Amino acid sequence: MKTTMKIEELALFLLGIFAFRFLTFEWWWFPVLLLTPDVGMLGYLFGNKTGAFVYNLFHHKGVALMVFLTGFYFSGEILQLMGIILFSHSALDRMLGYGLKYEKGFKFTHLGEIGGNEQRLRGNHEH
Repeated sequence: MKTTMKIEELALFLLGIFAFRFLTFEWWWFPVLLLTPDVGMLGYLFGNKTGAFVYNLFHHKGVALMVFLTGFYFSGEILQLMGIILFSHSALDRMLGYGLKYEKGFKFTHLGEIGGNEQRLRGNHEH
């Protein structure tokens, strides 16, 4: 299952690249902006609860799609770009094993604990 989920996230990441090509921005904007959603980690400066909320806001595919669709509806290319970057970044994160955060701390995600025994064990037994 782990491999299947990674392939699915790869497909979603490629969808983001495909969508980006319809915008008028130069190609190099995509890799330059790809990591910007990680600014959401700054929420952890205000504690785990705020950190998880802000991080998840910047890494939620539903939010990304709403931003993109708002830009599409109003012909706002910047909003479309923001939505594509948020969506693509989230897919890349999930492909690498980084999920949405729980309030108990940054390393606790819906995909398992980052660097924890649970994730390592799961990785050895799920395919």
